[in-house]
Amino acid sequence: MSKSKEKAYWKENIRYLLLLLSIWFLVSYGAGILFKDELDTIQLGGFKLGFWFAQQGSMYVFVVLIFVYVRLMNKLDKKYGYDA
Repeated sequence: MSKSKEKAYWKENIRYLLLLLSIWFLVSYGAGILFKDELDTIQLGGFKLGFWFAQQGSMYVFVVLIFVYVRLMNKLDKKYGYDA
């Protein structure tokens, strides 16, 4: 593996991480704290949506993001030949 391919691999990997962590931050901090008042106008299962995101939604999104990351990394590994 050449150094340029390794560098490109890690650059793309870090980009995926930053994107997914940004999504999680927006969901957990943004939806649960910053946008809570706007989201509380919507009900989900009898609870206000801002409360739901603060209590459960961010955990569900985190688990989904883990599966998304695994899928992205499998594709990235195949792209750069690390899927042996």
